[in-house]
Amino acid sequence: MVEDFYKRLRWKDFRGAARHLIPERQEAFLKARRELQDERDLSITDYEILEVGMAPDGLRATVTSRIQWMRLPSVSEQTATTTSEFIYQGGVWLLERQLEGPFAGELP
Repeated sequence: MVEDFYKRLRWKDFRGAARHLIPERQEAFLKARRELQDERDLSITDYEILEVGMAPDGLRATVTSRIQWMRLPSVSEQTATTTSEFIYQGGVWLLERQLEGPFAGELP
């Protein structure tokens, strides 16, 4: 789930990445990608999954990752350690929230 999400972001497959989000956040995520012109301006240069933790009930997971990106017009690469919270819903894992990183403000 997490690996596929980051791979899709890295290759700018934002529609595919949005399928990993909870349904109520998918359209806003895609709208933000269009408004920020991320197809042109955002480059995910690297990511690494550092740790995965599971809630005792098995229905929530917390994933800590390191992500590196650049968003034009800045030419400086940024690095953040992100915490992503996933929920198991409808037979699949979906991203509910992400702290830090290039999408943190959109996935509160």
